[in-house]
Amino acid sequence: MKEKIKYTDEPMRKVKVIKDFLPSPEELALKEETVKVTISLSRASVEFFKSEAKKYNTQYQKMIRRLLDEYTAHHP
Repeated sequence: MKEKIKYTDEPMRKVKVIKDFLPSPEELALKEETVKVTISLSRASVEFFKSEAKKYNTQYQKMIRRLLDEYTAHHP
């Protein structure tokens, strides 16, 4: 069993404030509009995404969609 953390009243070291990068709850609640398409992918690509999705407990289609979204966001 882990040791219990003991908190003390010591001065903190230098603190660095970072910009809030998390989406708001409203943004998280909104479902993006999607369009169904049929696409043929190589077996190797699909196996890669399925394997990675399993590691992160998510859907491989969602990973492919996010990859495409990131790509299009950087290529206007």
